[in-house]
Amino acid sequence: MPAETTTPPPVPEAAVPAEAVAPLIRGVRVLRELTEAGGTLSLSGLERATGLARSTVDRITSTLARMGYVRLDGRDAVTTPRLMELGNAYLAALRLPALLSPRADALADEMDESVSLAVADRDGIRFIHQATRRRAMSLSFRIGDLLPAERTAPGPLFASEWTDENWRVWRERRAADPVNRGFSAVPPRELPFPDSEFEARAAQAGRDGWALDDQLIEPGLVAVSVPVRDPRTGRIACVANVVSHTSRHTAADLRDTLLPRLRATVAEMERELAAAPDPDPGPPPSGSAAWIGASKHELGREFIESLARGLTVLTAFGEGRAALTLTDVARATGLARATARRALITYEHLGLVRGHPESRTFGLTPRVLSLGFPPLSRTSLPRIAAPHLADLSARVGESTALAVLVSSGPTAEIQYTARAVSPRIMGVDIRVGTRLPATATSLGRVLLSDPEDSAASADFAHVRTQGYALLDEAWEDGLRTLAVPLRDRTGRAVAAVNVALHAAGRTAEECVAEILPELRLTASRIEQELHAAGHFTRVPLL
Repeated sequence: MPAETTTPPPVPEAAVPAEAVAPLIRGVRVLRELTEAGGTLSLSGLERATGLARSTVDRITSTLARMGYVRLDGRDAVTTPRLMELGNAYLAALRLPALLSPRADALADEMDESVSLAVADRDGIRFIHQATRRRAMSLSFRIGDLLPAERTAPGPLFASEWTDENWRVWRERRAADPVNRGFSAVPPRELPFPDSEFEARAAQAGRDGWALDDQLIEPGLVAVSVPVRDPRTGRIACVANVVSHTSRHTAADLRDTLLPRLRATVAEMERELAAAPDPDPGPPPSGSAAWIGASKHELGREFIESLARGLTVLTAFGEGRAALTLTDVARATGLARATARRALITYEHLGLVRGHPESRTFGLTPRVLSLGFPPLSRTSLPRIAAPHLADLSARVGESTALAVLVSSGPTAEIQYTARAVSPRIMGVDIRVGTRLPATATSLGRVLLSDPEDSAASADFAHVRTQGYALLDEAWEDGLRTLAVPLRDRTGRAVAAVNVALHAAGRTAEECVAEILPELRLTASRIEQELHAAGHFTRVPLL
């Protein structure tokens, strides 16, 4: 029989504090089970996985759907990129991905190997950045994945700084789960190695200042790691990790050939941290409390107000807001101090927030990434857009599509990457993957109008001014199309979305009056999810 892949938590949880918010605990449990299931799970599956009553699961998912964190698709709950704003809050507060990822990416390009950055999460490690290579045998770890410290190269480095309490927690977890069934990101280990082996590796890593993983996760996978130290404290801030396969490098070869370059990059990273100015605090979320109140008024008992309030507390943190007092959190969210305090107590119990009694502040922990981030970190623009295109098609009763510009110049082309087909007998049916001349389509004209310095932009200046392109029968008789751009976080048009219909269905004026507002609403919803997904990850356009 195949080995089981999950078990109950190996280490008993601490008693729930009296002031903890029970609906928030249950909501976090639902999000974690959705994450473990890859982002999609039926409502009955959630009921079984969480042990919650079906009515409770229904109310939690209804609340999460209202917040835009999940989408209810028939009997399934599906996480959406909007949920990544919780993990983004942690990564922005941490600052390390923003400061160090360019160096990691450059090293990956230079070595032609996967490079990652990892932080400690109790007795495990979590990835906060990945620069992977496109190969048949490529790294499958995702940002936010949790790995057991003893089966990684970064683990011994972090363990070299563990306290006696850290080691006690690790030994308890090892005793309860010796083959790592509780870590969904790695296969269970058939033959667990003795605790003393990892203890010796940690001591050696502390002396050497680097560590190897020689096929501890699975056969063929090797890695070498070097710690990046915080210039203020001298302690490990994160670990830079180079991963390869034994078909390219042995572990010894990694040490001999790649370790020197990795060390040089880490030295550059440490200089980057030392020179980085204090961050400028970005604007905290605003209007959350009012929005939550309005949602409760509209949805009644199907909306769990305390869950929504609690999740909003996580978004109070961010760049320049890594450590917040209770007053700071209450002010940022618009919540009462008592409400914010109970949420923070709950999160401390769940390990999502760490309190700092000496400064009376709180900060997010890497465990926030367990709330949906790993499966969503590998999403693409077509996958983000698909449900929104289907919703738009249902609202307007016409076919919709997403396209990107795949070439430039006089022969520029667009490629269709997603679509939703109208149920009409005579509908527009253009297959995903189809390429068409950009100038002959409304999608192409929207995209060509975007670059400020191109000749095509001047040709379609009126399209950029009005924000849409309307095209009649340009490449097929009777076809009318209307398109608007999709912009990334920098404001650049990276794709376009359109509605296509038979010209007899609506006049051009009716298209602008009736369809354009719906099209713009859809584009805005796709952009919101694209911006959340693209904050700390690369979102493929194809």
